[in-house]
Amino acid sequence: MFFLQMSGYPGSGKSSLARVIAQHTSAVILDHDIVKSSLMESLGVNIGFKEVGKISYDIEWALIDFHLSQGHNVILDSPCLYSEMIERGLNLTQKYNVEYKYVECLLNDYDELNNRLRNRKRMISQIERVPSEETLLKTIENAKKPPNVRIHIVDTREPIESYIKSVIEYLNA
Repeated sequence: MFFLQMSGYPGSGKSSLARVIAQHTSAVILDHDIVKSSLMESLGVNIGFKEVGKISYDIEWALIDFHLSQGHNVILDSPCLYSEMIERGLNLTQKYNVEYKYVECLLNDYDELNNRLRNRKRMISQIERVPSEETLLKTIENAKKPPNVRIHIVDTREPIESYIKSVIEYLNA
């Protein structure tokens, strides 16, 4: 059994890859954008963007705990921007004696990311464009990674079919 923490800039292909992984592994996906967008639509403008993000994560971690307790593989589809995410993921994998896995979707291409963001069906919580190349590089550089855990990085400029086998092998290792 595993808990998979996805990482990558918005538009880098995390959700697409998570769906394909779930097909191969029967994992449950918790998509941060779905939870956050649902809360934003329900709560309206009465709550700040940061607060709704925190509430979203609290809900997601409760659901991750529940699904791991039921013996399911779980994927958290969210950019990994906070150390707390790594800590909580590692703590839950210890609690349930499951493997902690980390896959980074890397797309260090400002124009391609903006193209993807422009052409997807955008949820209310999702960004419309990459503000600047500097922001992109800084976000990629500051992504949180687990210490002492082998991570798997995929170049998402390539089609999923070209790297899904290596991802599944990593999850099964």
